[in-house]
Amino acid sequence: MRYWAVVAAVLALFAPVFAHRIDVAPRSKQCFFENLQTDDRMTVSYEVGGASHNGPLEIDFYVQSPSGNQIYSSNRESQGSFSTAAASPGRYTYCFNNHGSPTSAKTVSFNVHGILFLGDDEPIAPVEVEIRELSNRIQMVKDEQAYLVVRERVHRNTCESTNSRVKWWGVAQIIILLSICGWNVHYLKSWFEVKRVL
Repeated sequence: MRYWAVVAAVLALFAPVFAHRIDVAPRSKQCFFENLQTDDRMTVSYEVGGASHNGPLEIDFYVQSPSGNQIYSSNRESQGSFSTAAASPGRYTYCFNNHGSPTSAKTVSFNVHGILFLGDDEPIAPVEVEIRELSNRIQMVKDEQAYLVVRERVHRNTCESTNSRVKWWGVAQIIILLSICGWNVHYLKSWFEVKRVL
């Protein structure tokens, strides 16, 4: 029995992390759910990675229990993380709400992962404790990597937007300068022509 518990804990280390990227339209929300058993643990971490129309990088997030009660909510956050142990079996729903933004769509990257429970009524061997701790630390590294990828995307988009604005401002300055030069040449030419007629 102890052998299978250790094997299950080791397999938990390599359990896939479900990374998603969604676009939430203005004045709308997108919801997802996970079916959990009692004492199962669910963790959701998210990051707003972009917004159309240069809108703010923030979104509302909330989690509902199978009975429909809201067990967690955060308003106008650019990133966050929520973890819960299921008090009862059923469907736990989590939603990203963009109702506070009338014109700006949001791009949200989020990860959903859980921690394997082997039962609290049995004594836990030291190697199992170490494996669980290692699993949690690996998950933290994965979440940090996902966060860094999203931040890099945000900064890259900002740099590209700034570069585009500088380029077009430079083009506009050249057009204005050539227009002023042309107007000056025309004005001086017409002034000398008038003087010559007189």
